[in-house]
Amino acid sequence: MARINLLPWRAERRKQRQKDFMTLLAAALFGGVAAVLAASTWMDGQIDGQQARNAFLEAEIKRVDEQIKTIADLEQRRANLLQRKQVIETLQADRSQNVRLFEELVRTIPDGVRLVSIKQSGQELTLSGKTQSNARVSSYMRNLEASGLITNPQLGVIRTSDPREADRALPFDFEMRVTLRTAAEEAAAGSAIPAPADAAAPPATTPQA
Repeated sequence: MARINLLPWRAERRKQRQKDFMTLLAAALFGGVAAVLAASTWMDGQIDGQQARNAFLEAEIKRVDEQIKTIADLEQRRANLLQRKQVIETLQADRSQNVRLFEELVRTIPDGVRLVSIKQSGQELTLSGKTQSNARVSSYMRNLEASGLITNPQLGVIRTSDPREADRALPFDFEMRVTLRTAAEEAAAGSAIPAPADAAAPPATTPQA
């Protein structure tokens, strides 16, 4: 026996299509929400990871900055120590040079000359004294120039002594300016360190004028 469908098939098909469409729409919506959630989760993970890396880098930068500061402090201490060392070496050199200076002034002074005062300003010395004659002062200047420690002697003045302070043996007053060489200048000039005073040769003399 044949069966005849009296229901409106077009309406049924439209209804089925609407149902399928809603199903697909719901699936698409669910998929979109899932994709957004997944993307959001992934982005959050990336952000958290980047923040962790940034925090690590900041901590490392801070540590390096502290190390740089420590190195700078050490460099400053080193510079201070080197400066102190240089000052100490300079003082020791000056002390040794002063000892040599007095030895040279005594060793090179000829007969007929007597020193009265010595004034120092930096490397410049002013020697004042009494002399028997101009020739004695010239001899003293030559001796000082040959010592290696003193250079550029210049006679400032030589005059007859004040009658109230007259010395028959040394009737003239003189004033001389000389330059004291530094240790570096001595080394550059190839000067040898003189022998001690007790082993030095007798003072140079010149014929009396």
